[in-house]
Amino acid sequence: MPAETAPSPAAPRPRLALFDLDHTLLPIDSDFEWGEFTSRIGWTEPEEFGRRNAEFFADYQAGTLDIRAYVRFATEAVRQQGPEAAAAAHARFMQEVIAPAIRPQALELLRQHQQAGDHVLIITATNEFVTRPIAQALGVAELLATELERDTQGWFTGNVAGEPNMREGKVRRMEQWLAQRQWGWGDVHSTFYSDSTNDIPLLEKVDTPVATNPDERLRALAAQRGWRILELFSAQP
Repeated sequence: MPAETAPSPAAPRPRLALFDLDHTLLPIDSDFEWGEFTSRIGWTEPEEFGRRNAEFFADYQAGTLDIRAYVRFATEAVRQQGPEAAAAAHARFMQEVIAPAIRPQALELLRQHQQAGDHVLIITATNEFVTRPIAQALGVAELLATELERDTQGWFTGNVAGEPNMREGKVRRMEQWLAQRQWGWGDVHSTFYSDSTNDIPLLEKVDTPVATNPDERLRALAAQRGWRILELFSAQP
């Protein structure tokens, strides 16, 4: 009788490492800081803009942000200034605000996943204009951000293109990303790092949720559910 052939071992599932951006990989909120930066360079009136920016940020922290209204507000100065001035201002923003906020702990965590062969993605509610250069500075090629609608000239209209990448929207955007590769959640092993209760829908979806520099509500939930809690910046002042 012919010898029986042993079944081939199942191929390991691709591994995904998903990262929120603000207060997760960065100890700041890049969207809020961009708004403050536009006031410092004279693009917005500091007192009124600062008041509204703070109100929107408080709504975000409370989980009640109207992201479409916020995007219209947050991109108004950029839209008025035009592409060349916007690009120059963002380069200055990267140098003055973002570069000093990039911590070695964050870079090391990203590199650990990259060197392990994981698919590393940044998935953020902050819009693509603010975040794409930040993802590049962090060495991450894959970014899922809130996309901005463009007019016939290719410039921003102030509207969101498609679904905002926030709360349940992050889950749906990730499912679209998976479907493009003919994967479902069961075909991959997924880890997600986030600081915010806004990200509970995606934290509940992945295999390994990691509450990273969590706000008080997420910390309590993570402790209740036995999720890992990571204080990425605890060694920083």
